Amino acid sequence: MEIIFLLSELIPCLLIGYLLGRFKENFAQTISRPLISYGIPISLMGILLKSGLEFPLIKSAALALIAISLLMTILIRLPYIKNYIPNKTLQLGSAFGNTGYFGIPVSLALLPNDALIYSIGFDLGATLVIWSLGPILLTYPSKVLSSNTYWKNFIKAIFSSPAFKGLICALIIQSCPWDEQITALLWIPSRVVIVLALVIVGMRLSWLRKTNFSRIKIQIISIKNALIMKLFGLPAIMLIIASAIRLPSIMREALVLQSAAPTALSVLLISQAVSRDEEEATCLVVFSTIFALISIPVWLMILRL
Repeated sequence: MEIIFLLSELIPCLLIGYLLGRFKENFAQTISRPLISYGIPISLMGILLKSGLEFPLIKSAALALIAISLLMTILIRLPYIKNYIPNKTLQLGSAFGNTGYFGIPVSLALLPNDALIYSIGFDLGATLVIWSLGPILLTYPSKVLSSNTYWKNFIKAIFSSPAFKGLICALIIQSCPWDEQITALLWIPSRVVIVLALVIVGMRLSWLRKTNFSRIKIQIISIKNALIMKLFGLPAIMLIIASAIRLPSIMREALVLQSAAPTALSVLLISQAVSRDEEEATCLVVFSTIFALISIPVWLMILRL
C-alpha cells in the first residue's frame, strides 16, 4: 500500500512533465532558473522549519556527508574504481541524488512522519555540497583540487549556494516571534516546489522520444556503472555505516532511502552551466529516475527484512 501511494504521487508529476516536455522543449530551462534562485531556498526554509532545526537533522546531514565523501573518495582516488567510472560528471551523478524532490516525497509516502527530519537532514548535507563541490569538480582539473584556490572557491560556493541561503533564512525565521505562522505559510509553497521539480524531471524524460531503442541501449550501457553505483552502491555504503553505528531503524530507513534516490537534477543543471557532458548527465538523470521506481521498493523490502 505504501509503494502504491508513493507511485500515485510520483508518476502523475513525471507524466505531466513528460507531456509538457513534448510540446514545450525549452520550458524546463525557463522553470529551472527561478527554481534554483528562489524555489530551493524557499522549499528548504519551509521543510526545515516544519521538521525543526534540531540535533537529529544535524546528525543526519553529517552522516550524509560521510557517506557521500567516502564514495567520492573511492571514485576519485582508487585507480580501479576510477577506471570503472572515469567521467567526472558521472562520478558526481553517482554520489548525489535527487534527495529533495524525489527522496522527500519517498519519505513522506513510505515512512512515518518522525522520519522526515532525518530525510531533510540528509538532503541538507547533500545539497550544500553538490552546489559547492559540483561546479568546481567539473571546472577544475584534478591537480587543482588540492590547491588553495580550490578551497577558497569551495568555501565561497557554500556561502552562495541556494541551500545555505535557505538554512540561514530558516534560522532567522525560527528566532522571530511569528515563526509558527510563517512556517505554516511556507509549507504549501515548499510542496509546490517539490511538485515543480518532479515535473522538470518529467520534462527531461521526454528526451527519450527523440531516440530509438538501439540508441537507448547504447546510452544505458555507457552509464551503467554510474547507474549501479548511484542506485545500489551509495545506499549500500549508507546501510553499512548505519548498521555499524547502530542507528535506530527509522533513521536507518530514512537515510538509506535518501541514498537510493536517483541522480540529482542539480548534476544536469551544473553540467549545462559549465557546458560539460550534458548528454551523459541527461542520460543518468533520466534512466536513474526510471529505474529508481523499481530499486527504491527493493531497498524498502531489504530494510524491512
